[in-house]
Amino acid sequence: MSIFQAFILGIIQGLTEFLPVSSSAHLVLAPYLLGWKIPESQVFSFDVLVQMGTLVAVILYFWKDLFAILKAWSTGIVQRKPFENPHARMGWCLIVATLPAGFAGLLLKSLVEKAFNSPVATAWFLFITALLLITAERIGKRTRSLEHLDWKDALWIGGFQALSIFPGVSRSGSTIAGGLTRNLARSDAGRFAFLMAIPVMTAAGLLSLVDLLKYPDLSAFFPALAVGFVTSGVVGYFSIHWLLSFITRRSLVPFAIYCVLLASAALIFAYVFV
Repeated sequence: MSIFQAFILGIIQGLTEFLPVSSSAHLVLAPYLLGWKIPESQVFSFDVLVQMGTLVAVILYFWKDLFAILKAWSTGIVQRKPFENPHARMGWCLIVATLPAGFAGLLLKSLVEKAFNSPVATAWFLFITALLLITAERIGKRTRSLEHLDWKDALWIGGFQALSIFPGVSRSGSTIAGGLTRNLARSDAGRFAFLMAIPVMTAAGLLSLVDLLKYPDLSAFFPALAVGFVTSGVVGYFSIHWLLSFITRRSLVPFAIYCVLLASAALIFAYVFV
């Protein structure tokens, strides 16, 4: 992987990690459609590591929320009143929401890695993202706020996040859709989706680092990793701000249409031109 390729893929990751269009799909399909021959041994580690760049972005963007949640959560445990403070309850909800994706990631790791090397499978998974977004927009009443979130809501939304371990199923798209199906307002569903991504992205990144350290020529691969990491983080920070502003006023349907068009283009390219 060249520095230029890492830079372009970093921009793509930063733009699409938080938009409900599946960053993993774009990281798989972009090299495929551009004709880049990136070694399979580099693909999965690079993809997960640039997600760490966007992890840094979301932590920086929501640092005040995270500080308040961690403080209230730890204070609640010490005072033996773990659910009294709204921020403490949010902390517990984030923990519960993380469990389904954590178990799915551990059980299906090898299958997911194979999917990252299959543009056709990724394209089909993009249709799932589109279906989730359209369904959520149709059935969600958008009448609840995060203050009313409980463990059942968190577990339900966490189940949607578990789907996103496969490339093509958008993490933000699936979790926002999960929030909408529990009748959360779009902005609150988006906020919770970004916060609950932090534990999963951290765990995935740490697991990927273990695999990355085993890479036979890590010193030669490191510059590309560094460029992708920094680029995705900077672009990702501004993507969060834009999307939260967008979904406050507008529907998610345009993103669903985009997913359908991208998936269709990838499948036509795969079955007709290759």
